Amino acid sequence: MSYHILERTQLLPISLTEAWKFFSAPGNLKHITPAYMGFEVISDSGSETMYPGQIINYYVKPLFGFKMFWMTEITHVKDQEYFIDEQRFGPYQFWHHTHFFREVPGGVEMRDLVHYRLPFGPFGKLAYALFVKKQLQEIFDFRNQVLIERFGKFAEKGEANTLLNKK
Repeated sequence: MSYHILERTQLLPISLTEAWKFFSAPGNLKHITPAYMGFEVISDSGSETMYPGQIINYYVKPLFGFKMFWMTEITHVKDQEYFIDEQRFGPYQFWHHTHFFREVPGGVEMRDLVHYRLPFGPFGKLAYALFVKKQLQEIFDFRNQVLIERFGKFAEKGEANTLLNKK
């Protein structure tokens, strides 16, 4: 069985509380997603902060402007440490995304760990090679830039934001 892993780490010069407040609010996801994705939250959770068992419904346009339904469930939340969203319906055969948060000197380290698998067997493998891998990297690159613009650039001993990409 073939699956993929995307891992990204970003440092921001904000408090853990501020980072958690921003990222644990489902409505903020649209602000860190490229416009071409047509990301639209369509569910009203009745909560400004995510919680275990919460279902969030979206529309996305990942391919040629084709609108797709995506449903995720927040399966785990440990306040100011991590939360996990898992796809229930959507473009992937499997999607498990863990968001980690850790206070560091001068700010917060945010780490994303995504395990995913595409549907359609060999066609999914081809789609991954042709555009899915690149598109996911672009989405996380966009997010990185938006967060720098919103919260500022982290600098530690002359180093800027750290980005890690692993397959």
